[in-house]
Amino acid sequence: MTTVTKKDLVDRIADKTGQKRGDVKEAIQLFLDEVIGELTNGNRLEFRDFGVFEVRERASRVAQNPKTLEQVVVPARKAVRFKVGRLMRERIVVGESHSEPVATR
Repeated sequence: MTTVTKKDLVDRIADKTGQKRGDVKEAIQLFLDEVIGELTNGNRLEFRDFGVFEVRERASRVAQNPKTLEQVVVPARKAVRFKVGRLMRERIVVGESHSEPVATR
């Protein structure tokens, strides 16, 4: 498994579109900032065929430290949940190439 960074994506998109790397980096960062802002405001983000991001409240619970067996209270917290969309699910399960752009319907 290879780790792909934001820089890698910026380089790929800049090469494919002919845009300046700085412009692509700025656009990607603006997109990510908007996603974070919407999730912070409690909104749900849906990208058709890709997936859905939403914030869920995780309830407080009692956990156990495996080394000491001590009971510890884990406080309630918010967590981001991602639900995979149809197209991504199909691509991952079938194992199709990810290098081709996806045409939306």
